[in-house]
Amino acid sequence: MAKEATATQETDMQVPKIMLSTVGAALVGASFFALTDVGGTSTEVIDFGTRVTATTPAYDARLARASDARIKEFIIPVTHDTIEIANGVKYEGWTFGGTVPGPVIRVREGDLVRIKVVNKSPMPHSIDFHSARIPANIAYRTFNPGDSISFEFVARDPGAYMVHCGTPPVTMHIMQGMYFAIIVDPRNGWGTKADKEFVLVQSEFYTMKDSTTGAVIPDWNGAMSKQATQVVFNGRAFQYKDNPINVDVGDRVRIFVVNAGPTFRSDFHVVGAVFDRVYADGNPANVMERVQTQSIPAGGGAVFETVFDADASGEGLYPFVTHSFADAEKGAVGIIKVGTPTAFAHMDH
Repeated sequence: MAKEATATQETDMQVPKIMLSTVGAALVGASFFALTDVGGTSTEVIDFGTRVTATTPAYDARLARASDARIKEFIIPVTHDTIEIANGVKYEGWTFGGTVPGPVIRVREGDLVRIKVVNKSPMPHSIDFHSARIPANIAYRTFNPGDSISFEFVARDPGAYMVHCGTPPVTMHIMQGMYFAIIVDPRNGWGTKADKEFVLVQSEFYTMKDSTTGAVIPDWNGAMSKQATQVVFNGRAFQYKDNPINVDVGDRVRIFVVNAGPTFRSDFHVVGAVFDRVYADGNPANVMERVQTQSIPAGGGAVFETVFDADASGEGLYPFVTHSFADAEKGAVGIIKVGTPTAFAHMDH
C-alpha cells in the first residue's frame, strides 16, 4: 500500500478538513473532472493525470477563467516523460502532469485549494507552492516513489506564482522541468476586462550529448556555470515563432508570466507594443502604467496587459522576448499575431 501524508489549515470557510488516510496506489490513479455541491459549497475536482495540457503543435498557452467553485481540488501526478525542448530535441523531463511546464492552476482569492500529489516516478520528489501560506516542513517535504501527499490552503494573496519541486538539489529538479504556474485572481478582478488571456513560463535547460549513446542528457556542470543550452517559454525553444499566439484587432490581452528559472531573470517585452498595465508579482495593488519592459526574478511572476488598437498596435506581428537577448537567442522568443496580416514579414527577433 502506498502512503499518503496530509496537512490541513484552519480557514475562514466552513468546509470539512481532509482526514489522514492510507490509500492504495491503484485508487490514487482514479481519473475524473467533477463539479459537485456539498452542504451548499461547490467543489471542483480536476485530475491532471487525465486532463493533460496539449503541447502539439505548441504548448497551449490559452487561459480559461476560474470556475465559481469555492473549493478547488487538484490531483497532480509526478512522472518522468520524454519531452521535446527544441525542434527535434528529445529529452527525459521530470514533470508535473506529464508536460513541461505542468498544468496551469487558476483559482480566486479566498478559495480553498486542496492539493494531492502522487509520485509515479522512480525517485523522490516534492512540491512547493509560492502562493501558499503553510508550514513548508509539512506540506513541502520530499516523498518517495509510490507515495502521495495532500494538503490544503486558502488562496489569500492574488498574483501569478511559481510552483516547483523543492527536493535537493533544487536546481536539478527545476532544470529537468518540475514547475508550473498558479494564478490567483483578485477577489474583485483585475480592474479591466481582458478579451484573451495567456500564460507564459520562462525557464532554462542545461543539456549535453552523451558521448556513448548520443542521447541528450542533463549537464550539471553547465547549470552550475550558468551555461544554458535553451532558454524557453512554456518548455520548448522558439515554439511560438512557428506557431504564433493569435488575437484579434482591438483585443485587450492579459499575459501572466512566471519565471521558473532556475537561475536567469526574465526581462519581458513585446516588440511594437507598450504595456498599458503591469502588475509586479501579479499583485493588483502593484499596478504600473505605460511600461516598456518588466524584469521578473527567478521564482517570480508578473501580469501584463496591452491593447492592440486598430489605430496603434493593430493588425500585424509582434514578437515577445526576454530582452536579455543572449537568452532570447537560445529560444525565449515568440510572436503574437494580431488579426490576419497579409504577409509574414521576416522577423529579426
